[in-house]
Formats: sequence, C-alpha cells, structure tokens
Amino acid sequence: MAQKLFVGNLPHSITDSALTDFVTTAGFQVASAVVIRDKLTGQSRGFGFVELAEGEDFQKAIEGLNGQELEGRRLTVNEARPQRSDFSRPRGGGGQRDRSDHRRRF
Repeated sequence: MAQKLFVGNLPHSITDSALTDFVTTAGFQVASAVVIRDKLTGQSRGFGFVELAEGEDFQKAIEGLNGQELEGRRLTVNEARPQRSDFSRPRGGGGQRDRSDHRRRF
C-alpha cells in the first residue's frame, strides 16, 4: 500500500501538477498529489497530500522534502494521518439529547 505525505505551508498559487513536479524533481515517484482548496473560493488552503508510488522510501521522502523551499515558502512534510470518519458526530451547541425518552404517551 502506498503511503501519503502531508505537505504544509504551500504557496496559494500552487497546483496539483506543480506539486507533483516538485516532488518528482526531488527524486521521488508520485502516484497522486492533491492541493486542498476552499470549497467556496477555490483558493488553495496552503496544504496538500502526496501519495508516493509503490517502493518509494517513505522516511527518505519526508527527510528529503521537509524544510525545502517552494516559491519562497519552507515546506512542512510529515506522514499524513488517516482521514477522520466522525462526520456524523454532533458539532457543538444545540443541546443534542436523546429525544426517544420524550415521546408523548397516550
């Protein structure tokens, strides 16, 4: 299974293909690269993910890319954490409670 890198502090002008080119130029084969964008504006949020091709040395990639500069910005590169799947969890406020106990009884 290929492993993903988190790449932070990206320039806002960066594209998926430019991120791929940057990592490839550094000597690593890329399976995929995506720059995370704001849903409303489409502007880069300043971070992205790179999935390395099978057989690439994951730790060597982190060491080789972390701290490198891209368009004048020093990148932060770490192992990506698994995507959260807790989207159904209630988010703050609203006084969520179990309403099944408050049914009208006739």
